[in-house]
Amino acid sequence: MTQKDHKPENGLLISPIQNGTVIDHIKAGEALTVLRILGITGSTEESLSIATNVKSNLTLRPKDIVKISDRELSKEEVNKIALISPNATINIIRNYRVVEKVGVEIPDILTGVVKCPNPGCITNSNEPIESKFEVVDETLHCLYCDNIISSDIVDYII
Repeated sequence: MTQKDHKPENGLLISPIQNGTVIDHIKAGEALTVLRILGITGSTEESLSIATNVKSNLTLRPKDIVKISDRELSKEEVNKIALISPNATINIIRNYRVVEKVGVEIPDILTGVVKCPNPGCITNSNEPIESKFEVVDETLHCLYCDNIISSDIVDYII
């Protein structure tokens, strides 16, 4: 049996967490992007478990999983995750039990989540205005300057 074929007796690759958040069904290869979006670095205090390219029981494609102890995500953070992994699920864990499980959804309007790449956009000036994008298919349309972001969306997530 190779290392890749080995599975612990209880079937778990990552141990359970007492309290926190499990982000499951992340698009394979995007777990580290999720951590970056959440501002989690090697110098932050969160206790993490990360699994990449894990076999999914629901789909034929592999997935990534991130477990974050003692932290629940805000709606804004969930919206950011939805941009890069629209099939992700968020599981809130309390006392080792899943108390809430929700799929992520990309809202029709994103406010303060994405930075407009247009340097002339009013949201990039000293005005106290948050960016506002309309989500159309897989593109983002700035409601202030009409700029469109259609690729590398993760580069513009605030």
